[in-house]
Amino acid sequence: QVKLVESGGGLVQAGGSLRLSCAVSGGTISIYTMGWFRQAPGKGRELVAGLNRNDLSTNYADAVKGRFTISRDNAKNTVFLQMNSLKPEDTAVYYCAAGLWPHILDGTATYWGHGTQVTVSS
Repeated sequence: QVKLVESGGGLVQAGGSLRLSCAVSGGTISIYTMGWFRQAPGKGRELVAGLNRNDLSTNYADAVKGRFTISRDNAKNTVFLQMNSLKPEDTAVYYCAAGLWPHILDGTATYWGHGTQVTVSS
């Protein structure tokens, strides 16, 4: 059974940075396309960043381009989301997901984590 566990969320001031981690067990991350999603209060879940397992190409939501970076460490079986220049509108629960490219881009994933809260104060 593949399990995804997010960590690294918290409260940060606008302009600050956070690094989210997604530890994967029960499977090897190199065989999955990995993604980070977020859901803000009263809004639907949206893709933040995706990492294609085949060629390691990435895809970012327009709102986070230039500020967020998705990466992975195969040795640690962990995926990261580095978030810089955070804004109050980045406040949301952030979820890690594993699936197939390009299906993950529309929110279709095989495995999901339980999420970690990110709150950005103004």
